[in-house]
Amino acid sequence: MDIRRINTNEAKLFFNCLKNIDRETKFMMLEPDERHFDEKKMKEILGDKDDYFIAAINDGEIIGFLSAQRGKYKRTRHSAYIVIGIRQEFQKQGIGSKFFDKLEEWAKENNLKRLELTVEVSNTIAINLYKRQGFVIEGTKKDTMLVDGVFLDEYMMAKVY
Repeated sequence: MDIRRINTNEAKLFFNCLKNIDRETKFMMLEPDERHFDEKKMKEILGDKDDYFIAAINDGEIIGFLSAQRGKYKRTRHSAYIVIGIRQEFQKQGIGSKFFDKLEEWAKENNLKRLELTVEVSNTIAINLYKRQGFVIEGTKKDTMLVDGVFLDEYMMAKVY
């Protein structure tokens, strides 16, 4: 398995990974039928030099990713919003920790002061990973997700250097 930056010619592979994760879990933002492939837009996103997109690649397939999108304005350039997703069959194998190791390197190289993310309060596996990586819960967003007709809360978590 290789963990590295995603390049723009892997846009379709990345999209397929996202679709698979959408089907496998209810912890991600989108429902399985909400995501539609727009190659041009996906390449623009992956090609943004300010942001960081890495993937775990196994047998030519992207099986997980971590994205860090930096603040676009002077007042928020020191921070990045993190999203991570790993296919179910590849979870609990240390991939998430490896993603965060690479993220740390990138954050230091880019003089970031703050990494932040949100996570559903019931996603204890992810919360434990984030805590092991130095993230702390800063607050709770009430009723932010509507999943299967039920409103769910999210934690706001961050790591500040």
